[in-house]
Amino acid sequence: MADIYRLFIGLIAVLCAASLVAGILTWRSSKPASSTLVNLNARIRAWWVMVAAISLAFVFGRSGVIILFMLVSFAALREYVTLTHTRRSDHWVLIGMFLIVIPLQYYLVWTNWYGLYSIFIPVYCFLAMPALAALWGDTSRFLERISEQQWGLMLSVYCISHVPALVTLEIPGNEGRGLLLIAFLIATVQGSDVLQYIFGKLFGRNRISPNVSPSKTWEGLIGGIATASLLGSSLFWLTPFSPLEAGVLAGIACIMGFLGGLVASAIKRDRGVKDWGHMIEGHGGMLDRTDSLIFAAPVFFHIVRYAWT
Repeated sequence: MADIYRLFIGLIAVLCAASLVAGILTWRSSKPASSTLVNLNARIRAWWVMVAAISLAFVFGRSGVIILFMLVSFAALREYVTLTHTRRSDHWVLIGMFLIVIPLQYYLVWTNWYGLYSIFIPVYCFLAMPALAALWGDTSRFLERISEQQWGLMLSVYCISHVPALVTLEIPGNEGRGLLLIAFLIATVQGSDVLQYIFGKLFGRNRISPNVSPSKTWEGLIGGIATASLLGSSLFWLTPFSPLEAGVLAGIACIMGFLGGLVASAIKRDRGVKDWGHMIEGHGGMLDRTDSLIFAAPVFFHIVRYAWT
Protein backbone atom coordinates (compact mmCIF):
# COMPACT_ATOMS: atom_id res chain seq x y z
CA MET A 1 0.00 0.00 0.00
CA ALA A 2 2.90 2.33 0.68
CA ASP A 3 3.92 2.18 -2.99
CA ILE A 4 0.38 3.06 -4.07
CA TYR A 5 0.37 6.05 -1.72
CA ARG A 6 3.72 7.20 -3.11
CA LEU A 7 2.45 6.90 -6.66
CA PHE A 8 -0.73 8.88 -6.09
CA ILE A 9 1.04 11.53 -4.04
CA GLY A 10 3.36 11.96 -7.03
CA LEU A 11 0.41 12.20 -9.42
CA ILE A 12 -1.33 14.77 -7.23
CA ALA A 13 1.89 16.80 -7.05
CA VAL A 14 2.17 16.77 -10.86
CA LEU A 15 -1.48 17.79 -11.27
CA CYS A 16 -1.10 20.58 -8.70
CA ALA A 17 1.93 21.90 -10.58
CA ALA A 18 0.06 21.67 -13.90
CA SER A 19 -2.97 23.47 -12.44
CA LEU A 20 -0.73 26.21 -11.04
CA VAL A 21 1.09 26.73 -14.35
CA ALA A 22 -2.20 26.74 -16.29
CA GLY A 23 -3.69 29.22 -13.83
CA ILE A 24 -0.73 31.59 -14.15
CA LEU A 25 -0.79 31.37 -17.96
CA THR A 26 -4.53 32.04 -18.00
CA TRP A 27 -4.16 35.02 -15.62
CA ARG A 28 -1.37 36.53 -17.75
CA SER A 29 -3.09 35.91 -21.08
CA SER A 30 -5.23 38.39 -22.92
CA LYS A 31 -8.97 38.20 -22.42
CA PRO A 32 -10.63 36.07 -23.55
CA ALA A 33 -8.16 33.22 -23.08
CA SER A 34 -6.90 31.48 -26.20
CA SER A 35 -8.47 28.21 -27.29
CA THR A 36 -5.23 26.41 -26.41
CA LEU A 37 -5.40 27.62 -22.79
CA VAL A 38 -9.09 26.79 -22.56
CA ASN A 39 -8.37 23.29 -23.82
CA LEU A 40 -5.42 22.93 -21.44
CA ASN A 41 -7.50 23.89 -18.40
CA ALA A 42 -10.30 21.52 -19.47
CA ARG A 43 -7.84 18.66 -19.84
CA ILE A 44 -6.30 19.29 -16.43
CA ARG A 45 -9.74 19.32 -14.79
CA ALA A 46 -10.56 16.07 -16.57
CA TRP A 47 -7.35 14.50 -15.31
CA TRP A 48 -8.26 15.48 -11.75
CA VAL A 49 -11.58 13.67 -12.15
CA MET A 50 -9.97 10.59 -13.69
CA VAL A 51 -7.23 10.34 -11.07
CA ALA A 52 -9.88 10.70 -8.35
CA ALA A 53 -11.95 7.88 -9.90
CA ILE A 54 -8.96 5.55 -10.18
CA SER A 55 -7.84 6.41 -6.64
CA LEU A 56 -11.30 5.60 -5.28
CA ALA A 57 -11.30 2.28 -7.14
CA PHE A 58 -7.88 1.42 -5.72
CA VAL A 59 -9.20 2.04 -2.19
CA PHE A 60 -11.63 -0.85 -2.72
CA GLY A 61 -8.90 -3.04 -4.16
CA ARG A 62 -9.55 -5.76 -6.71
CA SER A 63 -13.34 -5.44 -6.64
CA GLY A 64 -13.21 -1.66 -7.01
CA VAL A 65 -10.94 -1.81 -10.03
CA ILE A 66 -13.02 -4.49 -11.75
CA ILE A 67 -16.23 -2.51 -11.18
CA LEU A 68 -14.58 0.69 -12.45
CA PHE A 69 -13.44 -0.89 -15.71
CA MET A 70 -16.77 -2.65 -16.16
CA LEU A 71 -18.38 0.81 -16.10
CA VAL A 72 -15.68 2.05 -18.49
CA SER A 73 -16.54 -0.79 -20.89
CA PHE A 74 -20.24 0.01 -20.63
CA ALA A 75 -19.65 3.69 -21.47
CA ALA A 76 -17.19 2.86 -24.25
CA LEU A 77 -19.51 0.34 -25.88
CA ARG A 78 -22.40 2.79 -25.70
CA GLU A 79 -20.31 5.42 -27.54
CA TYR A 80 -19.23 2.87 -30.13
CA VAL A 81 -22.76 1.61 -30.82
CA THR A 82 -24.05 5.14 -31.45
CA LEU A 83 -21.74 5.35 -34.48
CA THR A 84 -22.77 2.03 -36.03
CA HIS A 85 -25.58 1.02 -38.35
CA THR A 86 -28.24 -1.00 -36.52
CA ARG A 87 -31.70 -2.31 -37.35
CA ARG A 88 -34.62 -3.37 -35.20
CA SER A 89 -33.58 -7.01 -35.58
CA ASP A 90 -30.29 -6.16 -33.82
CA HIS A 91 -31.93 -4.96 -30.61
CA TRP A 92 -31.82 -8.27 -28.76
CA VAL A 93 -28.19 -8.76 -29.68
CA LEU A 94 -27.37 -5.26 -28.45
CA ILE A 95 -29.26 -5.81 -25.20
CA GLY A 96 -27.30 -9.02 -24.69
CA MET A 97 -24.03 -7.19 -25.29
CA PHE A 98 -24.76 -4.69 -22.51
CA LEU A 99 -26.69 -6.77 -19.99
CA ILE A 100 -25.11 -10.20 -20.39
CA VAL A 101 -21.71 -10.04 -22.07
CA ILE A 102 -20.22 -7.13 -20.10
CA PRO A 103 -21.24 -8.38 -16.60
CA LEU A 104 -20.27 -11.97 -17.43
CA GLN A 105 -16.88 -11.05 -18.87
CA TYR A 106 -15.98 -9.06 -15.77
CA TYR A 107 -17.40 -11.75 -13.46
CA LEU A 108 -15.06 -14.25 -15.13
CA VAL A 109 -12.16 -11.84 -14.57
CA TRP A 110 -13.18 -11.39 -10.93
CA THR A 111 -13.23 -15.18 -10.40
CA ASN A 112 -9.92 -15.49 -12.26
CA TRP A 113 -11.33 -18.02 -14.74
CA TYR A 114 -8.66 -17.33 -17.34
CA GLY A 115 -9.54 -20.34 -19.46
CA LEU A 116 -12.99 -18.88 -20.13
CA TYR A 117 -12.62 -15.08 -20.02
CA SER A 118 -9.78 -15.31 -22.55
CA ILE A 119 -12.08 -16.96 -25.14
CA PHE A 120 -15.62 -16.06 -24.03
CA ILE A 121 -15.98 -13.06 -26.37
CA PRO A 122 -13.78 -14.00 -29.37
CA VAL A 123 -15.19 -17.54 -29.55
CA TYR A 124 -18.61 -17.96 -27.96
CA CYS A 125 -19.97 -14.43 -28.41
CA PHE A 126 -18.59 -14.06 -31.92
CA LEU A 127 -20.33 -17.30 -32.95
CA ALA A 128 -23.59 -16.58 -31.12
CA MET A 129 -24.08 -13.03 -32.42
CA PRO A 130 -24.38 -13.80 -36.16
CA ALA A 131 -26.43 -16.89 -35.38
CA LEU A 132 -28.97 -14.88 -33.37
CA ALA A 133 -29.09 -12.18 -36.03
CA ALA A 134 -29.62 -14.78 -38.75
CA LEU A 135 -32.56 -16.26 -36.85
CA TRP A 136 -34.35 -12.93 -37.28
CA GLY A 137 -34.05 -13.32 -41.04
CA ASP A 138 -32.89 -9.75 -41.64
CA THR A 139 -30.08 -9.93 -44.22
CA SER A 140 -29.85 -6.19 -44.96
CA ARG A 141 -26.18 -5.19 -44.55
CA PHE A 142 -25.82 -8.36 -42.46
CA LEU A 143 -22.04 -8.71 -42.66
CA GLU A 144 -21.48 -5.03 -41.91
CA ARG A 145 -23.81 -5.02 -38.89
CA ILE A 146 -22.37 -8.18 -37.34
CA SER A 147 -18.77 -7.13 -37.95
CA GLU A 148 -19.35 -3.76 -36.31
CA GLN A 149 -20.98 -5.37 -33.28
CA GLN A 150 -18.20 -7.92 -32.88
CA TRP A 151 -15.49 -5.29 -33.24
CA GLY A 152 -17.30 -3.14 -30.67
CA LEU A 153 -17.18 -5.98 -28.13
CA MET A 154 -13.54 -6.64 -28.92
CA LEU A 155 -12.48 -3.02 -28.43
CA SER A 156 -14.79 -1.89 -25.65
CA VAL A 157 -15.08 -5.01 -23.52
CA TYR A 158 -12.60 -7.78 -24.30
CA CYS A 159 -9.47 -5.64 -24.62
CA ILE A 160 -10.33 -3.23 -21.79
CA SER A 161 -11.11 -6.13 -19.42
CA HIS A 162 -7.43 -7.10 -19.57
CA VAL A 163 -6.57 -4.03 -17.48
CA PRO A 164 -8.27 -5.25 -14.27
CA ALA A 165 -7.25 -8.82 -15.19
CA LEU A 166 -3.71 -7.78 -14.20
CA VAL A 167 -4.73 -8.03 -10.53
CA THR A 168 -5.35 -11.77 -10.99
CA LEU A 169 -1.80 -12.57 -12.06
CA GLU A 170 0.06 -14.66 -9.49
CA ILE A 171 3.67 -13.61 -9.95
CA PRO A 172 6.16 -15.10 -7.46
CA GLY A 173 7.37 -12.37 -5.11
CA ASN A 174 4.69 -9.96 -6.31
CA GLU A 175 1.74 -11.30 -4.37
CA GLY A 176 -0.85 -8.67 -3.50
CA ARG A 177 0.71 -6.05 -5.79
CA GLY A 178 -1.44 -6.53 -8.89
CA LEU A 179 -2.92 -3.04 -8.53
CA LEU A 180 0.55 -1.61 -9.04
CA LEU A 181 0.83 -3.38 -12.40
CA ILE A 182 -2.33 -1.54 -13.47
CA ALA A 183 -0.88 1.74 -12.23
CA PHE A 184 2.33 1.04 -14.16
CA LEU A 185 0.47 0.28 -17.40
CA ILE A 186 -1.81 3.32 -17.18
CA ALA A 187 0.99 5.70 -16.16
CA THR A 188 3.31 4.67 -19.01
CA VAL A 189 0.70 4.39 -21.78
CA GLN A 190 -1.15 7.60 -20.88
CA GLY A 191 2.18 9.32 -20.24
CA SER A 192 3.29 8.27 -23.72
CA ASP A 193 0.20 9.92 -25.23
CA VAL A 194 1.06 13.20 -23.53
CA LEU A 195 4.75 12.97 -24.40
CA GLN A 196 4.02 12.16 -28.05
CA TYR A 197 1.81 15.24 -28.20
CA ILE A 198 4.55 17.43 -26.64
CA PHE A 199 7.35 16.11 -28.88
CA GLY A 200 5.07 16.39 -31.89
CA LYS A 201 4.30 20.04 -31.14
CA LEU A 202 7.97 20.87 -30.51
CA PHE A 203 9.73 18.87 -33.22
CA GLY A 204 7.07 17.30 -35.44
CA ARG A 205 7.73 17.58 -39.16
CA ASN A 206 7.03 14.22 -40.80
CA ARG A 207 3.49 12.95 -40.50
CA ILE A 208 2.91 9.23 -40.06
CA SER A 209 -0.55 8.89 -41.58
CA PRO A 210 -1.96 12.32 -42.46
CA ASN A 211 -5.23 10.93 -43.79
CA VAL A 212 -5.93 9.20 -40.47
CA SER A 213 -4.40 11.51 -37.86
CA PRO A 214 -2.68 14.66 -39.17
CA SER A 215 -1.26 15.52 -35.74
CA LYS A 216 0.77 12.31 -35.34
CA THR A 217 4.37 12.62 -36.46
CA TRP A 218 7.39 10.34 -36.47
CA GLU A 219 9.28 12.80 -34.27
CA GLY A 220 6.45 12.82 -31.74
CA LEU A 221 6.15 9.03 -31.82
CA ILE A 222 9.85 8.31 -31.38
CA GLY A 223 10.40 11.00 -28.75
CA GLY A 224 7.24 10.08 -26.83
CA ILE A 225 7.85 6.34 -26.76
CA ALA A 226 11.54 6.71 -25.90
CA THR A 227 10.74 9.06 -23.02
CA ALA A 228 7.81 6.92 -21.84
CA SER A 229 10.12 3.89 -21.86
CA LEU A 230 12.49 5.77 -19.57
CA LEU A 231 9.48 6.66 -17.41
CA GLY A 232 8.58 2.98 -17.25
CA SER A 233 12.13 2.08 -16.30
CA SER A 234 12.03 4.63 -13.47
CA LEU A 235 8.77 3.08 -12.22
CA PHE A 236 10.20 -0.44 -12.01
CA TRP A 237 9.59 -0.39 -8.25
CA LEU A 238 5.87 -0.74 -8.98
CA THR A 239 6.50 -4.05 -10.71
CA PRO A 240 8.32 -7.38 -10.39
CA PHE A 241 10.54 -6.31 -13.32
CA SER A 242 14.11 -5.04 -13.41
CA PRO A 243 14.60 -1.47 -14.65
CA LEU A 244 15.59 -2.80 -18.10
CA GLU A 245 12.59 -5.15 -18.26
CA ALA A 246 10.24 -2.39 -17.12
CA GLY A 247 11.58 -0.06 -19.81
CA VAL A 248 11.20 -2.68 -22.57
CA LEU A 249 7.67 -3.61 -21.48
CA ALA A 250 6.71 0.06 -21.26
CA GLY A 251 8.05 0.59 -24.78
CA ILE A 252 6.05 -2.35 -26.16
CA ALA A 253 2.89 -1.17 -24.39
CA CYS A 254 3.36 2.37 -25.71
CA ILE A 255 3.87 1.17 -29.29
CA MET A 256 0.67 -0.85 -29.03
CA GLY A 257 -1.02 2.17 -27.47
CA PHE A 258 -0.02 4.29 -30.44
CA LEU A 259 -1.45 1.71 -32.85
CA GLY A 260 -4.67 1.58 -30.83
CA GLY A 261 -5.03 5.33 -31.04
CA LEU A 262 -4.35 5.25 -34.78
CA VAL A 263 -7.02 2.60 -35.35
CA ALA A 264 -9.51 4.58 -33.25
CA SER A 265 -8.75 7.67 -35.33
CA ALA A 266 -9.33 5.71 -38.54
CA ILE A 267 -12.75 4.59 -37.27
CA LYS A 268 -13.69 8.17 -36.37
CA ARG A 269 -12.55 9.38 -39.79
CA ASP A 270 -14.68 6.72 -41.40
CA ARG A 271 -17.68 7.92 -39.39
CA GLY A 272 -16.95 11.60 -39.92
CA VAL A 273 -16.63 12.55 -36.23
CA LYS A 274 -13.87 14.25 -34.25
CA ASP A 275 -14.50 12.55 -30.91
CA TRP A 276 -16.26 9.40 -29.78
CA GLY A 277 -18.43 11.47 -27.45
CA HIS A 278 -18.51 14.37 -25.01
CA MET A 279 -18.54 12.51 -21.71
CA ILE A 280 -15.26 13.99 -20.46
CA GLU A 281 -14.82 17.74 -20.91
CA GLY A 282 -11.62 18.43 -22.76
CA HIS A 283 -11.06 14.77 -23.57
CA GLY A 284 -14.02 13.77 -25.74
CA GLY A 285 -15.62 10.44 -24.93
CA MET A 286 -14.58 7.41 -22.91
CA LEU A 287 -13.08 5.73 -25.97
CA ASP A 288 -10.98 8.83 -26.63
CA ARG A 289 -9.30 8.22 -23.26
CA THR A 290 -9.01 4.44 -23.49
CA ASP A 291 -8.10 3.98 -27.17
CA SER A 292 -4.40 3.49 -26.35
CA LEU A 293 -5.14 1.03 -23.54
CA ILE A 294 -7.31 -1.06 -25.87
CA PHE A 295 -4.33 -2.41 -27.81
CA ALA A 296 -1.78 -2.13 -25.01
CA ALA A 297 -3.65 -3.98 -22.22
CA PRO A 298 -4.06 -7.47 -23.75
CA VAL A 299 -0.52 -7.50 -25.17
CA PHE A 300 1.00 -6.33 -21.88
CA PHE A 301 -1.15 -8.80 -19.91
CA HIS A 302 -0.18 -11.85 -21.97
CA ILE A 303 3.52 -11.00 -22.09
CA VAL A 304 3.58 -10.69 -18.29
CA ARG A 305 1.45 -13.79 -17.78
CA TYR A 306 3.56 -16.04 -19.96
CA ALA A 307 6.98 -14.65 -18.99
CA TRP A 308 6.55 -14.06 -15.24
CA THR A 309 3.87 -16.47 -13.91
